Amino acid sequence: QVQLEESGGGLVQAGASLRLSCTVSRRTFSMYAMGWFRQAPGKEREFVATINWNGGSTRYADSVKGRFTVSRDNAKNTVVLQMNSLKSEDTAVYYCASSRSAAASIYEGQYDYWGQGTQVTVSS
Repeated sequence: QVQLEESGGGLVQAGASLRLSCTVSRRTFSMYAMGWFRQAPGKEREFVATINWNGGSTRYADSVKGRFTVSRDNAKNTVVLQMNSLKSEDTAVYYCASSRSAAASIYEGQYDYWGQGTQVTVSS
């Protein structure tokens, strides 16, 4: 059973930073890409960031490019989303997900395991 556990969410003011972490109980963690998605109230879940199996390739949603950075530590089965210069529109539940393949992907359908999510609230 693969489990993903996010942590690091919280309530911050606009302009602040947060660091989300996701720990994955998957023996073959290092073989698969990871992704971060978010869902704001009343909206559909959307792609945020993805990183390939070895961290050599990343992609970001236009709305977070230049502010968010995704990274991974395969020795610790962990993926991190560093969020800087937060805006009120970043308020959402953030989910990490483990991909079916090694390549980074922006598509939800490529991910077969999901965490429960962590709330990020940015006050303006």
